[in-house]
Amino acid sequence: MLLALVVGAGAGLGAIAFRWLIKTFTLLLSGHADYSAAGHAANPHVPGLGRWFVLLAPVLAGLVYGPLVQRFAKEARGHGVPEVMFAVARRGGRIAPQVAVVKSLASALCIGGGGSVGREGPIVQIGSALGSTLGRLVRIAEDRMRVLVACGAAGGIAATFNAPLAGVFFAMELILRDFTAESFGMVVLASVTSSVIGRAAFGNTPFLHLPPFTVHHVSEYLLFAGLGLLAGAVGVGFTRILYWVEDACDWAWRGPEWARPAVGGVLLGVLLLVLPQMYGVGYPVLENAVSGKYVIGFLLVLLVGKIVATSLTIGIGGSGGVFAPSLFMGAMLGAGYGAALQHLAPGIAGPVGAYGLIGMGAVFAGAARAPITAVIIMFELTGEYSIILPLMAAIVLATGVSRWLSNDTIYTLKLRRRGVDLDEQPAHAPLAGVTVGTVMEPAPRPLDGAMPLADAVEALVRSPHGVLPVVTDEATYLGTATARTAAETLAGDDANGTATPVSSITHLPKPVGVGTDLSDALDALVTADGAGLPVLDETGSRLIGWVTHQGILTALHRGPQPEAARG
Repeated sequence: MLLALVVGAGAGLGAIAFRWLIKTFTLLLSGHADYSAAGHAANPHVPGLGRWFVLLAPVLAGLVYGPLVQRFAKEARGHGVPEVMFAVARRGGRIAPQVAVVKSLASALCIGGGGSVGREGPIVQIGSALGSTLGRLVRIAEDRMRVLVACGAAGGIAATFNAPLAGVFFAMELILRDFTAESFGMVVLASVTSSVIGRAAFGNTPFLHLPPFTVHHVSEYLLFAGLGLLAGAVGVGFTRILYWVEDACDWAWRGPEWARPAVGGVLLGVLLLVLPQMYGVGYPVLENAVSGKYVIGFLLVLLVGKIVATSLTIGIGGSGGVFAPSLFMGAMLGAGYGAALQHLAPGIAGPVGAYGLIGMGAVFAGAARAPITAVIIMFELTGEYSIILPLMAAIVLATGVSRWLSNDTIYTLKLRRRGVDLDEQPAHAPLAGVTVGTVMEPAPRPLDGAMPLADAVEALVRSPHGVLPVVTDEATYLGTATARTAAETLAGDDANGTATPVSSITHLPKPVGVGTDLSDALDALVTADGAGLPVLDETGSRLIGWVTHQGILTALHRGPQPEAARG
């Protein structure tokens, strides 16, 4: 708990420093607090260049952060979250301590110089690096190191966006990818601590200020559902274009990696010259779209422009997140969708802003496939609860479409392209590829389910594992009976061992078959009573063997021997 509080505080302070860096570099390189809302204005620091300064801003930023990343922390390149997911799943939560500093500077320079990326990926990586560094300093076990990394990620999101709940679910759903009670409690502590620090610095107001929206007609739910389906496809499309552009940049670039952001910055500058709304994160443009200030055609231009700008920024070696860009795309898609409906069905369609807000969450869900996080984060970013029902429906539909169109998310695809599948066991795991059939023992003589409990006691007492399988007269598997359950039943005041059949104390443990991986069988053994489990046939109705802890330990002991012999 103490470590979680410390990591939360560190992530909160890190978020404050990171946002200050972004603001400072944006003012330095563009002359404006947020150039995306300034149109084609000139940079007051170099007024003679007029609006053409945007050709130089990405180049100058790239000349600084390119060598910085290449020299000190190559993992700081890109959007950051996949690297944290990999560290948690495969490296025991170990992240190099210099990543926090390098990622802060590189991402702040990239965004300040016009990079069309977000700040959630960097702050997740920054907070996670802080958690990992603290864990290594105090030498905690790997399972707790992973939780500290998740605490840092949650704290960064909570402080940056004033969204403590969203930080928690982002860390649990995407970083840890499980919801155990202990880890949830620690992540909540870190998120609350970080959020308190963030609110002290930035105030306690929603991150986005939007007008209130309501659903007036039940028929609108069908329209929102249609937006969810479309948003899921856009999320998948953004993912594929992002990595297609990255591949194209890899193919085209033949120079040193440290120079790639600066040279590629010329292309980004040309895009910013045409569409200055793509400069940086672009939250003012997002708010204008949701407020209904843009026409349909321009909304579509902004949608396509953001996909290209974000993909190009990442492709040339930029550093920044993809969460904020997906919100931007969702706002453009939703606002355009809503504006079109107002022309086609003015009496049914609701306000444009409602569609823009729902589109934000749905596109993120389609890209990241994190529906819980999408719902929570949209509520906290806007403080708007009135359209929670259509928001939930659209996000679930977007997630379903995304799963149907692609096996990977915008985060996991980056890892899969490197040959890493987070859903598979590492090939070097001791139990990887070993099945129950290789360590299965002959099954002990089963008990007849109709046998009186008093008669079964002797067999249970003699059982070396304290548990025996139970079958019917036709040898159909019913479950298992344990000596402990039999003793508790017979000790009851009203128990009648002569009349009570064994089947009455039988329970069904998690089924184990011949082809079950030993790791899964071990999980089943840990949660089962007794020291063994029956092995069933493919139908799950016939007993064919027995598996024990000793058998799995034997497999662990013998596993490395063949490889050692080969060496």
